[in-house]
Amino acid sequence: MTANASGITAKDRVVVVGAGIAGLAAAARLAHEGLPVLLLDRQPAPGGKMRCLDSPAGPVDTGPTVLTMRAVFDELFAEMGERLDDHVTLVPQRILARHFWPDGSRLDLFDTETDSAEAIDAFAGANAARQFRAFSARARTLFQGFEHPMMRAAAPSLPGLAAHVMRHPHLIRPMAPLSTLAGLLHGTFDDLRLAQLFGRYATYVGGSPYRVPGLLALIWQAEAAGVWVVQGGMHRLARALCDLAQARGAETRFDTHVERIERQGGRVSAVILTDGTRIATSTVIFNGDPRALATGALGPGCDAAAPQTMRAGRSLSAEVWAFAATPQGPELAHHNVFFRDDPKPEFDALEQGRLHPDPTLYICAQDRGLPGPLPSPERFEIIANAPPLDPATPRQEEFDTCRTRTFQTLVRFGLSFDPIPGPEALTTPQGFDRLFPASLGSLYGQSPHGMTAAFQRPTARSPIPGLYLAGGGTHPGAGVPMATLSGRHAAAAILSDRTSTSTSRPMATHGGISTGSATTAPAPSVSSRS
Repeated sequence: MTANASGITAKDRVVVVGAGIAGLAAAARLAHEGLPVLLLDRQPAPGGKMRCLDSPAGPVDTGPTVLTMRAVFDELFAEMGERLDDHVTLVPQRILARHFWPDGSRLDLFDTETDSAEAIDAFAGANAARQFRAFSARARTLFQGFEHPMMRAAAPSLPGLAAHVMRHPHLIRPMAPLSTLAGLLHGTFDDLRLAQLFGRYATYVGGSPYRVPGLLALIWQAEAAGVWVVQGGMHRLARALCDLAQARGAETRFDTHVERIERQGGRVSAVILTDGTRIATSTVIFNGDPRALATGALGPGCDAAAPQTMRAGRSLSAEVWAFAATPQGPELAHHNVFFRDDPKPEFDALEQGRLHPDPTLYICAQDRGLPGPLPSPERFEIIANAPPLDPATPRQEEFDTCRTRTFQTLVRFGLSFDPIPGPEALTTPQGFDRLFPASLGSLYGQSPHGMTAAFQRPTARSPIPGLYLAGGGTHPGAGVPMATLSGRHAAAAILSDRTSTSTSRPMATHGGISTGSATTAPAPSVSSRS
């Protein structure tokens, strides 16, 4: 095999296709270990779903809005001899979220259980506060019980999980193994507003509380453990990882579209760009929706990489607004949720592939919860859940309908914006499908519905030699922490595979990939808001 002027052969080089958070984490980690890395992305900047749109007030996030599970990022940077705080400024949030209901009631949840319980006592009474404390204890037990065998395991299995539970039988009752999340919550809270509030966490992984398992109650613990705002926006985290990868020697090329992944002799041999450029390599990390591989969008040789994605249902999409305006109405926190009265009709509509005219809306007031005075105008992101696209039933993009169902709903809460944003501020499921090919607009990969859904996701090692997978559609699932863990899994798999097959070039591991932190698993994914 020939080498270039620097002595790098195609066998040495790792090509990372996609600069989302998973691809960035893998690229930085591998470059730190001394591997030659080439990172390619069809967009003009890194970040993937951690993207932003320009506005008169500066860039506005139009994807995930906060950081949770901070330890995942502290560990990643530490593995490369760095401190997260030296690369981004994180601002902890005292108010985790502010919640509004049509009847005029309002509830803040806080960064301590005591303060949240006191707020719930004032909101719904002492019994509701006791029920909240019991629910929080359940969520902690589940998170602690499943973090390592699920979220941090590289390839968990149903038999392995069953054996874990049998060794720790105290987990069985909190799991509510025969219950959905909605069922668990309705059995926990007498006040239906609290069941509605905590049921919404199912949407963090693109699901319905009426269809995901009760085990996903653990998502509350991920948020209760701490929420941080990245000063300047979440895209700053992507930029920081990209800069770190480059500092470690990775080459990056943006506005570069990969046409296909080539195979020879059964294994990866090259990536081919749309301009015909052939980049020889024996190792590719695909950081995109694995369904794109299964559809043949990256060439017929890769359709065996994740065949289950063609059979599995898709998770939710969204209508996302990102804009600058001056608000008038109720006082907003950084995170705000405006609930409809009864959640079930909306989730029923989503299940049927329809948009409900009166949705629950999430608003990130991106300049709040930060030090300093509020700017004018402020930056906002508004998210309404939407069903993924159905290839058999094309859905029309209707801007006026989207704007009415968002902003007229908020007017009923007394909240208005000046100016109301235009079409350039809106991303629909169709837009997400164009940004992330073959995703059908789904923002979270495969559907999380059903007790075994977590075990159906592709893992870092694909069936095709030399092809590795990373991203929110790969184990352990959706959300910034989970996708980051998937990138670390992919890097760990490559380092392990190269060490086990090479006797002439042992790999240094100065940062160390520990089994505890660099192996993650298909499991209940815990998403930052996205």
